Amino acid sequence: MPPKSTSVTPLSVFLSLRSFLLQTLTAHPAVTTSVAHINVALLRVGIPEKSLLTNEEFVLTSTAGVVTLVGYYLLFGGRHGRRRRRLAEELLEAQRQVHLLEEKLLLAKRQDILASTPTRPSSKQQPRQIRIFMDGAFDVMHYGHMNAFRLGRSLGTYLIVGVNSDASITRCKGPPLMKDSERLTMVEGCKFVDEVVPDCPYIMTAEYLEYIFNTYEVDYVVHGDDPCIVDGKDVYAAAKKRGRYRSIPRTEGVSTTDIVGRMLLMTKDHHFLRRSRGNSVGSAVSVSGMLDGGPEEEDCRRGEDDDSDNEILNEESGYYGRTPLGHQSKFLTTTNLLRLFSAGVKPPEEGMKVVYVDGAWDMFHCGHVEFLKEASKRGDYLIVGIHGDAAVNKRRGGNLPLMNLHERVLSVLGCKYMNDVLIDAPLEITPDMIASLKISEVVHGTESDSSCIENPADRYRYPKEMGILRQIPSPSHFKLMDIIHRIQKKQEEFQKKIERKKKAEREWFENKYQPAINGSHANGVQN
Repeated sequence: MPPKSTSVTPLSVFLSLRSFLLQTLTAHPAVTTSVAHINVALLRVGIPEKSLLTNEEFVLTSTAGVVTLVGYYLLFGGRHGRRRRRLAEELLEAQRQVHLLEEKLLLAKRQDILASTPTRPSSKQQPRQIRIFMDGAFDVMHYGHMNAFRLGRSLGTYLIVGVNSDASITRCKGPPLMKDSERLTMVEGCKFVDEVVPDCPYIMTAEYLEYIFNTYEVDYVVHGDDPCIVDGKDVYAAAKKRGRYRSIPRTEGVSTTDIVGRMLLMTKDHHFLRRSRGNSVGSAVSVSGMLDGGPEEEDCRRGEDDDSDNEILNEESGYYGRTPLGHQSKFLTTTNLLRLFSAGVKPPEEGMKVVYVDGAWDMFHCGHVEFLKEASKRGDYLIVGIHGDAAVNKRRGGNLPLMNLHERVLSVLGCKYMNDVLIDAPLEITPDMIASLKISEVVHGTESDSSCIENPADRYRYPKEMGILRQIPSPSHFKLMDIIHRIQKKQEEFQKKIERKKKAEREWFENKYQPAINGSHANGVQN
């Protein structure tokens, strides 16, 4: 009679494999060494010998731990990651909706103002013109100030901006970084501003307020919804008492404090790591194209093998599909905001002379404004090219640009001397680009924000060959490094000032949104 065959089952295979692996791992020298070290440590703390760890126990415990972690990751890790991404997307969408609702609320408020404000008979004004007055120091002016001007003007039809004098700022909060003339140039260059009043006092007294109302026929004084307190007094108390005060939403996510902090800390947290290729005409985006469907000849080229300070250079810069490198800017640059900043931007008409200038336009300053004013006189339509973050960082290094691409785009869009911007402009100006944008002249200035001199032969080779390259004298010697040097001279003072202002901003933000978080709607978002 033949012997009875032993059937092979999955369980028997598993047990055999387990036994084999256990014997192999238990006898492994690394396991033996690890167990010996562990047991020595156990003996030193008084563990009896009969309770010491064996090779088999070590292998079983380690294997169980690894299997548990792998199993948890496979079963729950992906789910948690998806949930986090979904929550982040929902939060971003909620913030966008808040911005849209604020814009709608401002529009409704503007209609109320237009309906309730009587027309004064005056030869200086058109019927029903609503004149808005805003004031401030506007020290180290940025796109947040420009957005405030846009919001303020949206409540009326004519915006007058008072710029505080150096003396009044110094008395109330210490000397400003920028001089009177530099701050005036920035405000005058903003396209949302119709008229500028220099030497405005920092504290709005009843007497000065009366002067503003009578001299400039102002209907309302406007300021952000964050409190403006000096020496325990509300700067706008007199305007509020007269019922001639209106507030606008504060531009969240950007402040002079934040920007100065970037210069002091020298980090790249404000940069984005882009996903699309940048140095081609196809990837660059003009604002007029989006709506329809320099002193910046900076940057000496760094060595090809120089990778220092270039963590963001693993991929070429691009405008869409961005992921953050570190903590990105908290300011939400939505398509809607770009459209609002781009109001009035139209493509050039047939026969217009199109002038092109490109650069980084980092920390958009008075030198940039004065240069663009001169460049705009060269033709009928000025296109300003803005280089991507990676391209600027590769050429300048360090934590430059201080403002990321989105922030620089909004800054240039707010300038009254430009007609359109080319987002993530290619470094090399090619014949295809010249033909596509119908460029008649390419200009560059004699001053640069870079600390070294660049030979523009490579970037401007084709415009030069075509005979359309022009160098024009830069009207201002002001540079980005002037701002940085002024800040670094007073680094300790600014560090303390930043800490105080950040604390105040954090408290304001929490007070603004905490009632909504607690379910109370009585003290919701002010507008």
